[in-house]
Amino acid sequence: MSTAPGLTAEQASQRRREDGPNELAAAESRGILHTLLHILREPMLLLLLAAGVLYLVIGDPGDALTLLAMVVLVVVITVVQERRTERAVDALRELASPMALVVRDGARTRIATRELVRGDLVVVAEGDRVPADGLLVEAVNVQVDESLLTGESVAVRKVPRDDTTRVEVAQPGGDGLPTVFAGTLVVSGHGSFEVTSTGDRTAMGRIGKVLSEVEIEPTKLEREVARIVTFMAIGAFVLCVMIALVYGWSRHDWILGVLAGLTVAMSLLPEEFPVVLTVFQALAARRIAKSRVLTRRMPALEALGAATVLCSDKTGTLTVNRMRIARLEVDGTAIDVMADASELPEDVHALVENGILASQPQPFDAMELAFHALGRSALSGSEHLHATWRPLREYPLASDLLAMSHVYQPDGSDRRFLIAAKGAPEAIVDLCHLPEARAVSIRDRVKALASQGMRVLGVARAELAADVLPEVQHDFDFVFLGLVGLIDPVRDTVPAAVAECRAAGIRVVMITGDYPETARAIGQTVGITSDEVVTGKEVAAMSDDELRTRARTVSIFARMVPEQKLRLVRALTAEGEVVAMTGDGVNDAPALKAAAIGIAMGGRGTDVAREAAALVLTDDDFASIVAAMRLGRRIFDNLRKAMGYVLAIHVPIAGMALIPVLLGWPMLLLPVHVAFLELVIDPACSIAFEAEPDEPGIMQRPPRRKDAPMFDRRMLALSFLQGASVLAASLLLYVLAGGHGDDHARTLAFTSLMSGNVALIMVNRSGTLPLWSRRRTRNRTATLVVILALVVLVTVVTIAPLRSFFSFGALSGAELAIALGSGFLALSWFEILKLIRLRAVRTGDRVHDRRT
Repeated sequence: MSTAPGLTAEQASQRRREDGPNELAAAESRGILHTLLHILREPMLLLLLAAGVLYLVIGDPGDALTLLAMVVLVVVITVVQERRTERAVDALRELASPMALVVRDGARTRIATRELVRGDLVVVAEGDRVPADGLLVEAVNVQVDESLLTGESVAVRKVPRDDTTRVEVAQPGGDGLPTVFAGTLVVSGHGSFEVTSTGDRTAMGRIGKVLSEVEIEPTKLEREVARIVTFMAIGAFVLCVMIALVYGWSRHDWILGVLAGLTVAMSLLPEEFPVVLTVFQALAARRIAKSRVLTRRMPALEALGAATVLCSDKTGTLTVNRMRIARLEVDGTAIDVMADASELPEDVHALVENGILASQPQPFDAMELAFHALGRSALSGSEHLHATWRPLREYPLASDLLAMSHVYQPDGSDRRFLIAAKGAPEAIVDLCHLPEARAVSIRDRVKALASQGMRVLGVARAELAADVLPEVQHDFDFVFLGLVGLIDPVRDTVPAAVAECRAAGIRVVMITGDYPETARAIGQTVGITSDEVVTGKEVAAMSDDELRTRARTVSIFARMVPEQKLRLVRALTAEGEVVAMTGDGVNDAPALKAAAIGIAMGGRGTDVAREAAALVLTDDDFASIVAAMRLGRRIFDNLRKAMGYVLAIHVPIAGMALIPVLLGWPMLLLPVHVAFLELVIDPACSIAFEAEPDEPGIMQRPPRRKDAPMFDRRMLALSFLQGASVLAASLLLYVLAGGHGDDHARTLAFTSLMSGNVALIMVNRSGTLPLWSRRRTRNRTATLVVILALVVLVTVVTIAPLRSFFSFGALSGAELAIALGSGFLALSWFEILKLIRLRAVRTGDRVHDRRT
């Protein structure tokens, strides 16, 4: 190891004053009070607060407290969201090793990582976390796992810098380079490096900076609901004032005028919309958690149904992020280990045995772990495992010979050495001094295995009877044993999940830091086909417009670095795509945060990725993403049904509050009646519709358009017609019963309105299937809401003290039946329309089947 004295304590102190500590700067906290004031300026929250105050004014503290509690819930959720970026950067800080071994004033000493400065000489060995970016001064067989920054599980080889040439700090992932990066893990060897960058100037620090600059915008649905709520709230306020003035002026009763105005305002006040959006997402988050998907950013749930592109990292997402030996080849004998590794033929035992002997006894390297795993499963108990042997000497990898050898002295032997070597096939061929014809044959096999996405190693062995070991590996008389193909296996559930995405109109795009050949092979295995593979180098040379054009058709991107992943997500977004991005490494965090739906792996994923993502898969299973997307489509469908129901039910409530005033009738609805209706509307529009099962063929239809509004013309027209039908039935009963202030007529009209409310819940459970066909898809929550509503209604109408409280009159059994039936009869046209449409679809399907 180097005898360089390193920095002096005085030099280190001066540089620390200049550069600051070796840690990622935390985002400046704005304070809870500042955050709360910012949140409380939102129109949606102001409307909720106004609705709560309004209920207090009319003497209904129960509903007032409910709305105010909802305000608190929304504020808490938003505060958590505001702090998410800070936690993501804090998670980056946790990845650095807390202590580092440095050379100061000529002596080795351990110091806190945050005390490192530029120019420090840091000593690292197998198992150490690299504490800062730097250049290796000395290295013996150093390999580093840079998967936190690149996403790739295979360690890269590091070499000392050449002092005679200038070395530029490269991107993470380079093989045969002297650069090391903060947060990466030394998996083999030992060495020392000179610190070149600390804190925010490291590769990890730059990712943290990009992450903090990515802004999360409100979803389209949130903006749309806010506009609708604002419009309806302004209309409610204007009408409230106008009704109070007109009523008071024309009838000379200002108290009843204010009461009439408040009733109209309550009938129009859209407090259900923000409540529905908040409660719906909370319940949906709990439901989606049962599919092993945790929700960190609730608006992403409704965006799932609109996802058009799923950008997936390869390692740890499509694959298991664990290298396995897939193929063994010895002189024409080829063994598919993935198919059956329980028993290996004797012909390949020596190949596996020497592969293990050429590895570290307690390895960190992914490929050496794979050798040991195969040995335990296939060679356990045989004479080929030598647990008591220890390497006497190690010949490390070198820039001119990518092979390593371990020398052993077998138990009980004297002056007899066994040497096991493994490495790049061309290096092993060179060590074995094979004839050209044999070398060409081996190169062809290596190329064939590499085309299948495998990492290929050669293995050789030698024996030596001597007193002194040679200085270089070439002096051994090696015998070529064969080739070993390693692969990071595809998850079993991935091909079917990719196929389901394709059927649902969702394009899957692979973004990986791996080589193009490996990416193409994995893509073919899982069903991601692409005419070309674009590399990160090509992306770097493209303009943003060129990248947008290529991103339309290319589905595999290889050798990508963090900044390029973020550029690709932004290019796809600019093309109008709704992007879902999966990943598990630090390198994925900016893209996860920038995507409409960021999905992090919870098992192998880093804290940084989980904090930046909107969703977290607890089982790291790609198939769970598809389940989440199915739930996302269901969530949007049901949210649309709930919003349509809210619009529809407000039509008859507003009409029955407004029309009597305009026609000079006595007030038909009082505030207590509107509050009573809200007791049914609130649970119906939130928990009842949220529990509705999937619509048929939910994953066989294309994603909804990104610009498709929640409140489109068809929905508004349908909701208005449904509400108008219920209003017409209620007013008709009121008029036929005599009306004009009679409690009996009011009771008939209100009962009809209430039954129409229940009918709206039932018919809007599906926009395509008739009511009787929905019996096959149970929704116990909706059934419970309907039964309770009818029971409470009948109770209020039939029990005298309750009738008096609500200003109701007595109804006969026949009148009650007519009033209850009128609400359902008013909406029968919608069920007939669904039936006609369903028959037309089935007839078209039969004609299509006959033609095909």
